[in-house]
Amino acid sequence: MSHHSYVEGENQIIMEASCPGNRYAEKLNENDSPQGIQFTAILDLQVSEARGVVRVLEDSKLRVEGSDWAVLLLVSSSSFDGPFTKPVDSKKNPTSASLSALKSIGSLSYIDLYAHHLDDYQSLFHRVSLQLSKSSKSVSGNASLTRKELVPFQSDISFKGSEDDKVSTAERVKAFQTDEDPSLVELLFQYGRYLLISCSRPGTQVANLQGIWNKDLTPPWDGAQHLNINLQMNYWPALSCNLKECQEPLFEYISSLSISGSMTAKVNYEAKGWVAHQVSDLWAKTSPDAGQALWALWPMGGAWLCTHLWEHYTYTTDRDFLRDKAYPLLEGCASFLLDWLIEGPGGYLETNPSTSPEHMFIAPDGKPASVSYSSTMDMSIIKEVFSAIVSAAKVILFFPVTAVQSFTFADSYPVSLLQTDSGKK
Repeated sequence: MSHHSYVEGENQIIMEASCPGNRYAEKLNENDSPQGIQFTAILDLQVSEARGVVRVLEDSKLRVEGSDWAVLLLVSSSSFDGPFTKPVDSKKNPTSASLSALKSIGSLSYIDLYAHHLDDYQSLFHRVSLQLSKSSKSVSGNASLTRKELVPFQSDISFKGSEDDKVSTAERVKAFQTDEDPSLVELLFQYGRYLLISCSRPGTQVANLQGIWNKDLTPPWDGAQHLNINLQMNYWPALSCNLKECQEPLFEYISSLSISGSMTAKVNYEAKGWVAHQVSDLWAKTSPDAGQALWALWPMGGAWLCTHLWEHYTYTTDRDFLRDKAYPLLEGCASFLLDWLIEGPGGYLETNPSTSPEHMFIAPDGKPASVSYSSTMDMSIIKEVFSAIVSAAKVILFFPVTAVQSFTFADSYPVSLLQTDSGKK
């Protein structure tokens, strides 16, 4: 990517760079002036004052000589200002933001920073422990490290048995085929919680395919948010693993999708409400992606995400969240689904065309096909969304919806049970 680095003062390297303005741009030359997201990273170097010396090399490198210790502080920022602000219109200055962040931690010692990190992480991680075997050494915990223990270390949590019986995690995974070690299951369970804690917090972006661990400029599937199971799966452990705060980026993302999705519903389908298909991205894309109907033309991505809204309420019983955040999103989603359903044979409402994401079947002519009507996936999600909004309305309004309470859900819905303002059944 287009970038340049330089030394600031005697102990900082500043890198300022730009993303390409086009999604699939060729490799950029230094002279190009892309209009994509701008970003900055600053490396700050601290060394022991008594003996250490930092020398500047080639105006872009730092060399440490004779130091007993060194601490590297890395901060970064970008000009991204939400999914509805074009990069060229952003007023954010990533260099200023990075310098400000660095200033806020510059006076803190390594011990202070590490203690803050542990307090921040362990306050979430230690909420849940799991022990599946009496002999297992569960990775969880009730014990926190003391300040005396806040020193650089490598923690080996991949052991089994005594100190003389240590094996690597890779070896344990391989051995699991013949030795179903319960402590490895515990480790995997806590590893999943670690991932969500580390990448999805209030104010961050929503978890995506590769997440913050992506190492590629062009990652597989663009490192995007895929709505046909991947994004939902990232957040399935949030509530049952006592990490409700980690859901906040998901709810903010659904709100953005509802804005884009209302336009997609209107333009693509002449429908009310909002819709999102399978492939989305940082910019809250909701329209069908270019590709095979097998995966691209599936308008239930947003509806499936909406099930997380009601589930959040069932765990937290937060009526303010249900009224102010969840219900408006569920209402818009249900409005689209009512317009999307059509009357089929036998007087039932169905989805047509319909696909089951990335699944095919053998058609009556013996050939593989992917497009049908009323797939189980469609009808199951619609059932769950309709059930959720009816339940949410009862909680918010204390309104006895007796007619709806008698629903018996089948693969499709009797026409007489659903009516929109326009009179369409």
